[in-house]
Amino acid sequence: MSSQPEPPMPPEEPKRHGLSPSYARVSLAVVTSSAQANLLGNIHGGEIMKLADSTAGAVAARHSGGPAVTAAMDEMAFLEPVHVGDIVRTFAQVNWAGRSSMEIGVRVETQPWNDPSTTSLHVASAYFVFVAVDGAGRARQVPGLVPETADELRRHREAEIRRAHRLARRRAIEAGRSRQA
Repeated sequence: MSSQPEPPMPPEEPKRHGLSPSYARVSLAVVTSSAQANLLGNIHGGEIMKLADSTAGAVAARHSGGPAVTAAMDEMAFLEPVHVGDIVRTFAQVNWAGRSSMEIGVRVETQPWNDPSTTSLHVASAYFVFVAVDGAGRARQVPGLVPETADELRRHREAEIRRAHRLARRRAIEAGRSRQA
């Protein structure tokens, strides 16, 4: 037996609690039809919103490990029209996670059904807030979020800004209502 002291153990890295945004990332695709068209012959914005909400819901359920409900749509920007027959793809991931709520970012792209050589066109983006719920419909805790890439860190920072704005807007509205009461 040697009497030499054991070399010191390297310090443990801090434990990272939570899931990476890539864990719950989802992509969906559909081909649009004339039944979804508005009076101008383009796909109705509500149809795009529904698809984006469905994609975000799948991400929220994956991240939280169970049911989650849409609490708010923070923003939806329509950039280009979607045409009948287009292939519409949605891409979504968790941008931020709190105790029971999550912000899910959704990107919507389109491509003509008959021309695979056409570059996909970014047609809309949206930010949804979901709350994880238990069997009785009460909020339940969700795993934290551990951004890993520069893009995920940027998305997380921007989601925190949107959350701060939502909370400040709610406080300002409530303060205005209490003054009028």
